[in-house]
Amino acid sequence: MTTVHPDAATPSPATPLPQSLALPQPLSGPEFGSYAADDVSWLLQDLRDAALEAPAEEREQAIQSGQANYAESLPIEYLPSPEYEELYREALERSGRRLAIAVGVVTDLALAARGDRPVFVSLARAGTPIGILMRRWAMQMRGIDVPHYTMSIVRGVGLDQTALRYLAAHHDPEQVIFVDGWTGKGAITRELSAALALFAETDGVVFSDNMAVLADPGHCVTIHGTREDYLIPSACLNSTVSGLVSRTVFNKQLIGDNEFHGAKFYTALRDNDVSREFLDAVCAYFADVDDEVSAGVAVAAAEDRTPSWIGWKAVERISTEYGINDVNLVKPGVGETTRVLLRRVPWKVLVRADAVTEVAHVLLLAEQRGVTIEVVPDLPYSCVGLIHPGFGNSESVAVQ
Repeated sequence: MTTVHPDAATPSPATPLPQSLALPQPLSGPEFGSYAADDVSWLLQDLRDAALEAPAEEREQAIQSGQANYAESLPIEYLPSPEYEELYREALERSGRRLAIAVGVVTDLALAARGDRPVFVSLARAGTPIGILMRRWAMQMRGIDVPHYTMSIVRGVGLDQTALRYLAAHHDPEQVIFVDGWTGKGAITRELSAALALFAETDGVVFSDNMAVLADPGHCVTIHGTREDYLIPSACLNSTVSGLVSRTVFNKQLIGDNEFHGAKFYTALRDNDVSREFLDAVCAYFADVDDEVSAGVAVAAAEDRTPSWIGWKAVERISTEYGINDVNLVKPGVGETTRVLLRRVPWKVLVRADAVTEVAHVLLLAEQRGVTIEVVPDLPYSCVGLIHPGFGNSESVAVQ
């Protein structure tokens, strides 16, 4: 059992910020989000009253033509069908135990990387439930009370600089470890590194970019619970498994200087919320998998976990083979493929032959949206989602 540090949750001041710079304060449940206040502090501002939702085709046109960043608006938050909800429940029952093992492994590795005194900072929104699970493992199984925040990162924009300043003002940056749900091709991993390097230049504060993720099928990070590309049930749903909070928003018409990025709290969806039930279902396995977690950590300590970036290489190959010629429109892995089907305008879904059972929810979503499914024998991921490439102004492939 790891020694408990009494002051583990006490903020550790870093480089003082100018008195003239007034930083916003984090949000917490139940005022914002459906998670308990001690599960997570949101380094976000509440945009619940803003009209941000737009049809998928309209958003795709703006994104691919370069008229807008994807984080300036939000996809319409659809409720899942009863058939799809049943698939989610089956997936949680099927994978809950191995999910708990991966949570334990990545948490113990993260604790070791920060001398058992980390500050978890998850990347909203996919990282938020994973960060909460890691916090709960640290407390329940290792007796360590870890502060947990969630903040925004936007491809093409970077990390929320105001949120980084808040963290630097309240904690030792050396103890911060960023958390995400999974890697695809590694775009967010690269975005994180670039954003932290920029912050070191502008603010003189250095954060480590060795991110911790639950699943790393793209082979992009050293701290991970698994590199298998299997379904993480929280990827199946949108806000109803993520504290009823939207994907993050960075829209300069709404976000001012020295303000956090924003998100919406979908209070109208309370009756469909399974956020806490998801956490409890995974946590119920914690005591049973402790020995397997210890074995997994021992294996991790002995193996070479150097990132090979095989995911990025595979995406470049697929982008060329399918005539897309834009890696941003190729989304590898179960989690990313699910996002394509839920939020974007999908073109095709590629599925590895031996993974058909594992991705039943993907196949259902594709069928419901009339998306072509191709079985690809040597696919390095369980599945890959291809965003429809016909919405940009630039030359694109001919689409059927």
